[in-house]
Amino acid sequence: MAASKKRAKLLSGGNPQIPKGEGNGPTRAYIAAMPGWKRDVGKRLDELIVAAVPDVHKAVKWNQPFYGRKDDGWFMAFRCYTNYVQLQFLKGTSLDPIPPKASKHDEVRYLDIREDDELDEAQLRSWIEQAADLPGEKM
Repeated sequence: MAASKKRAKLLSGGNPQIPKGEGNGPTRAYIAAMPGWKRDVGKRLDELIVAAVPDVHKAVKWNQPFYGRKDDGWFMAFRCYTNYVQLQFLKGTSLDPIPPKASKHDEVRYLDIREDDELDEAQLRSWIEQAADLPGEKM
């Protein structure tokens, strides 16, 4: 089996193990490897992010897709857990309204999306646009 056709290993919680890399390719590989219903959530999130921030820069780091502005750092990421997909807003405490889930990191906030959740796409787009307008995190 060719390396490009090999299925990604799923880590704990079903998070795909994807080699780190910059650009759309690694991000697409991550989303394609997301298990079950989470893949549709990943596709929709990626579409929303690209629609809100057309010049978004993408990368896979630490087995999750990151989104940012080229040379300005990262503003958000997401990853799979057993029962949800978690969005991570790196400067989430600066968003209005603040995303619901706190983090051990002062500025980071999360939104967990479960299988039967109805996505509030207007709110998500607002958070994405706000996050993209803030200085990014260098990693």
